[in-house]
Amino acid sequence: MAERSFKAEVEHLRKGTGDVFTGEGILALTKALLENGVGYVGGYQGAPISHLMDVLADAQGLLGELGVRFEANASESAAAAMLAASVHYPIRGAVTFKGPVGVNVASDAIANLSSSGVTGGALIIVGEDYGEGSSIMQERSHGFAMKSQFWLLDPRPNLPSMTKAVKDGFELSEASNTPVMLMVRIRSCHVTGSFETRDNVPPPLTVRDAVANPQSDFNRVVLPPMSYLHEQDKVKNRWPAAEKFITDNKLNEVFGPEKSPIGIVVQGGLYNGLIRALQRLGLADVFGQTEIPIYVLNVTYPLVKTEFDAFCEGKDHVLIVEEGQPDHIEQQLGSFLFKSGRKIKLYGKGVLPMAGEYTGQVMLDGVTGFLKSAAPDMLPGKVRAPNAPAPDIPDLSKTVPIRPPGFCTGCPERPIFAAMKLTEQELGKHQITGDIGCHLFGSLPPFEIGGSTMGYGLGPASNAAFDGGGERRAISILGDGGFWHNGLSSSIGNMVFNKSDSVAVIIDNYYSAATGGQDVLSSRAHNATKSTNNPISAALKGVGVEWIRQIDHTYDVGHVRAVLREALTTDYKGPKVIVASSECMLNKQRREKPVRTKAIKDGRRVDIPRFGVDSDVCTGDHACIRLSGCPSLSLKRLDDPLRDDPVAHIDQTCVGCGNCGEVADAAVLCPSFYRVDLVHNPGRFETWHARQRSRIIGWLQTRRDGRRLRLDGAA
Repeated sequence: MAERSFKAEVEHLRKGTGDVFTGEGILALTKALLENGVGYVGGYQGAPISHLMDVLADAQGLLGELGVRFEANASESAAAAMLAASVHYPIRGAVTFKGPVGVNVASDAIANLSSSGVTGGALIIVGEDYGEGSSIMQERSHGFAMKSQFWLLDPRPNLPSMTKAVKDGFELSEASNTPVMLMVRIRSCHVTGSFETRDNVPPPLTVRDAVANPQSDFNRVVLPPMSYLHEQDKVKNRWPAAEKFITDNKLNEVFGPEKSPIGIVVQGGLYNGLIRALQRLGLADVFGQTEIPIYVLNVTYPLVKTEFDAFCEGKDHVLIVEEGQPDHIEQQLGSFLFKSGRKIKLYGKGVLPMAGEYTGQVMLDGVTGFLKSAAPDMLPGKVRAPNAPAPDIPDLSKTVPIRPPGFCTGCPERPIFAAMKLTEQELGKHQITGDIGCHLFGSLPPFEIGGSTMGYGLGPASNAAFDGGGERRAISILGDGGFWHNGLSSSIGNMVFNKSDSVAVIIDNYYSAATGGQDVLSSRAHNATKSTNNPISAALKGVGVEWIRQIDHTYDVGHVRAVLREALTTDYKGPKVIVASSECMLNKQRREKPVRTKAIKDGRRVDIPRFGVDSDVCTGDHACIRLSGCPSLSLKRLDDPLRDDPVAHIDQTCVGCGNCGEVADAAVLCPSFYRVDLVHNPGRFETWHARQRSRIIGWLQTRRDGRRLRLDGAA
């Protein structure tokens, strides 16, 4: 169950010649694949391209009509390996995943594919989430393209350019027998726009046709001496063919006046930000008409020397706008200038920062710094002075609060970490590693459990060095998504093979929750196109784990703590694995809320649990918050002049999971938590009973208030 259904939008994918498509960039990319005769598509979900996988999953009816094979792969490496179908057959294939972590996981397959070369167009759509919107380490995919020599497209972030890049990518791949990577940033994926559509094209050769007539060529196998020939083929044939295709088809673009003493070279994906900066300086309009020549690199690798030389003709100063580090493009273009003996001053990192996202203000400051040195007369009067500040955008840091990541309201993983914290209070602090996924938030306050993560599914493997004995057993965290992605072999298999004596906690929330709630092998839901309901415990037994404990209700903090204590103190020597299972609350709410709303609308009786805190009982020590951290559990000040400290308070976002009360009970805190059931459409007797009860309670409250000593002078 993905976080969003695209079944309505999928109908737009059927549009043909003469129609106009309007929507998100992700949907536009899907439409472009179908228009260009793709034969098979695969991938692994991950921001910012998760929706591309969700769109394809919802469009399987249309894909089937066209004869297109779609597979939601178990990992990025499995997705990249699919492109082997394009090595011997003239079939166009595309895969997608998050970069650069996806590129890292898929590196073995991509490197081999790049060595052998392809016959059909092979396109890798990478969601590049560099910068403030990223949830991963800050790296770029550019370096991997250079290392393995496959071509990298970075189109301008508008729908016509992005859909054209899909067509160009397939054709460039076929013209140079090289796989192509199409990089789309967060803004590209979610930009909204329009483009003129074309008819969908069934693949000329389907994978079904190819299987009926198998082809092979040992010269494409990556083994000596063929691998040595592959390298020579890259340099002597594929690279020149790529450069010729790029120049002949004008994949890169030049905007602005033909002659100028200055110019700007920019990655295609940063074009909108650059134009906005020039617009704020009065040097461009909203339609992209610019007074400064701009060379837009829709292809950022390979860089074409002849194009760059032509752009630099007659110029004295050139700015390179390249986001992130290392400065691959700036170094290469600087080398071109040096070898040509040109006396052009090159700007880049210096006026622009070496690292970090090029936001609107960063871009404005960098362009302003460049113009102050290269062409101060082009700047508005107020910023011409050497030390004058650039125009500022409003500082929102004082009005928009910092929002660190954290578990959702009602998340079933929160009580697991509360139990771990209580266990550590009893047994002492343990060596704990985390993993990629929602559970990594456990390393943040209030839990502060786990201090490292090495990759998806590698939580237990990253704790292997600490399994050499010691006073306390090491603990590692692993999610169900990571377990099926890489953890079963690389982590659990590694523990079994090396007879590890540590503890692994597999957090099973029924979905690949962190990437949008897609189903995995162990999901409980029925999926018409995927195999689900495969228990994690069965897979553990299959690889040799003998000590397994299954927890089916993680909100029972006391039980979770007891199982953790058993795993950490048992005399059993060998891998100990706890599978802690409860459904992701977001997906549960997406599933149950529509049903509940309809039932209420239809007049049926519905109970909705709600929790609260009795302010008369709460002491205000806030231990419950330190062991929960739920967003719905906050503070409230009382009007009582004798109580200065705020008390705990549960707001209306509570989903009734019961975690706060369970924590209070397991930690022996206080009895201030209570549960009430909000009843919709109650029966006549319930209504009468509630009315009588309210009358009695109201009479008792009035009687008590009448006996209370008043200090305000009232009678």
